[in-house]
Amino acid sequence: MKVLGIETSCDDTSVALYDSDSGVAENLVSSQVDLHDHFGGVVPELASRAHLVNLLPLVDYLLERQKVTLKDLDGVAVTAGPGLIGALLVGLSTGKALAAAADLPLVGIHHIEGHILANALTSDLVLPAVVLVVSGGHTEVVYMPEVGRYELLGGTLDDAAGEAFDKTAKLLGLPYPGGPQIDRMAKKGIPGRFKFPRPLKNDPRIVFSFSGLKTAVRVVVDDLPRPLSDQTVADVSYELQEAIVDSLCHRLFQAARRKHVPAVYLAGGVSANGRLRARVAEEAMRLNLHFRPPEPVYCTDNAAMIAYAGWCHLDAGRRDSLDLDSFPRKPLSSWR
Repeated sequence: MKVLGIETSCDDTSVALYDSDSGVAENLVSSQVDLHDHFGGVVPELASRAHLVNLLPLVDYLLERQKVTLKDLDGVAVTAGPGLIGALLVGLSTGKALAAAADLPLVGIHHIEGHILANALTSDLVLPAVVLVVSGGHTEVVYMPEVGRYELLGGTLDDAAGEAFDKTAKLLGLPYPGGPQIDRMAKKGIPGRFKFPRPLKNDPRIVFSFSGLKTAVRVVVDDLPRPLSDQTVADVSYELQEAIVDSLCHRLFQAARRKHVPAVYLAGGVSANGRLRARVAEEAMRLNLHFRPPEPVYCTDNAAMIAYAGWCHLDAGRRDSLDLDSFPRKPLSSWR
């Protein structure tokens, strides 16, 4: 079964082809980093316009490279939400048009499910599992007994971890996107110069909070002499990253113990963070839990994860009608 995947939930235009016999045939991404860099963040209207310009040529290029036509496909999978509504509408409208033109089944995919199932593109899933979903817009822990069944165990009470990374990077004068820059600078940081809180550390619930941490960092940085030295930026980055990773790991393994699962996974853009991957790997090994992080290319927004998720839906006999609508916000729910 060959499934075309389309992902336009934010600022990356991505298309991919998934073949159930051989895996991901190709995953193409057209980045908008240079477009939004001037503004220090994603401008929704500019992102939507760029998707309009880039998406269909990218689909044509993918099909040409793979030497297939729309008639050779078995389905179209497209991100329906959550995300920027204008960006989502470009992808969903295109997916509907392609499906209608070639009389193909259409499947709308929840963006978070795509990120979770990206783990299956790296290795076979070990289930049941607990998944930490962490990105610029989401920080939550999900229990997955099987593909298609999801239980939200808890999430952030305010800001997402990725937002804390990005806002701190901007505060420190680091370029956009900020998360990878914090990860890079933290490797040069000297431990102990600054001390940041671990929010809700003793709370028995599986919850996160990063707004207070952002404020604590701002208070410290505002009192530092200007200009900030590279070492100061590295030291702040190191301590911020340690505080965030401590919080994330604490909740992930709290949930794993509560659910008695044999495996833990990471999902979302922040799962590419080197320190987070290393810490989870260390603790999983200590607790004898299976853990293998997704390949970095499948951590950030990509259409390969959408195409694979679409195959899972189609293989189970599930499809959507052409009146499927996009949604900017909606929790992940089970469909199996």
